[in-house]
Order: sequence, then C-alpha cells, then structure tokens
Amino acid sequence: MRTRIRGWRWRSNPLRRRSDVVEAWTALAVAVLLLVAVPLAGALAGRWAHDDARAVVAEQRAERHRVRAEVVGRVPDPMPSADGVRVRMYSVAVRWTPPGEQARTATARVPEGTRRGDVVTVWFDARGRSVAPPATGTVVWQHAVTMGVCAAGGTAALVLLGHGVVRRVAMRHRLTEWDRAWERTEPEWTRRRPA
Repeated sequence: MRTRIRGWRWRSNPLRRRSDVVEAWTALAVAVLLLVAVPLAGALAGRWAHDDARAVVAEQRAERHRVRAEVVGRVPDPMPSADGVRVRMYSVAVRWTPPGEQARTATARVPEGTRRGDVVTVWFDARGRSVAPPATGTVVWQHAVTMGVCAAGGTAALVLLGHGVVRRVAMRHRLTEWDRAWERTEPEWTRRRPA
C-alpha cells in the first residue's frame, strides 16, 4: 500500500497542526525569495556599485593627469620579497617639463628596479601630489561583481535566518500543541483521572 506525501501539509487531516501549515507556507515563501529576491538584490547592488565606481573613475580621470618624467632622485636598492610577485613602490624625485613651461621637480612613486635617469609614467592630481592612476574598467567590474555577490549572499543569509527563526517558533508551538493533546489523551490511555 502506497501513501501520497506530496502536499500533505496543505491537505486537511486530523494530524495536521496550525504550525505545520505556517511552516509549509514559510518554506514556499523562502523558496520564492531565494529564487527571485536574492538574484534581484545582487543584480541591483551590482548595478548601483558599477554606476558609482564609473562615476568615481570619471572624477579621477578629470582631476588627474599623466606625466612622463625622468627619475632624478636616488632609488633605494630593491629588497627581497617573500612572495616574489608584489612590486614595491618607492618615493623618489622626478623631473618633467610641461609644454611651454619651466621644468618641474616633485616626488612621485616609482616601481622598484627603476634607476636614476629612467623615464617613467607618473600621475599627479591638480595640487601636484603624486597619486595612483585612475582605476581601470576591470577594477570597476571587480567592484561591481563583489558588491553584487555580497548583497546576494547577505540577502540569502537573511532569508535563511528568518526561515530558521520561523521553524524554531513553529516547533515550539507544535510541542505545546502536542503537550495539550497529550494532557487530554493521557488519562484515557493510563486510566488515570485528571487532577
């Protein structure tokens, strides 16, 4: 003999409790939220982060300018690196001549291995301070994807945490209902009189 289990929480039967129905509807809501709300939250957060990062990059490109400069200061000797991949940057004096102006000298960050007399590309802001180059399109996309994944993960965690709380409350109510039912049934089974 085969019994059907599908949809048992929604069917009317004497063993179904109110907490079973609440838990079943909660499971359905969680499934819909995980399939719709989580990807939507990730996409919206990623889109917002992408637009915001593009605005920051546009602002950086507007206020920073690139200069080809000659290294005139002493560059420290390269230090051994544990990972061998990271390129250290050092602050040294560089000189360049803007078109139609006198030569300028400033301190800029150059990669290790640069020698005096080498021509390097450095970036300066409007105040003449050495700054990092503007972020690239790859950095913008990495930021957008990271924010989208974090938002989706946070939303999924929040949904699952809410589901866990509802299940715990439903279990507590179910146990209370079972205790009440046992109080009514126990005297018939044990032949004791209720107090």
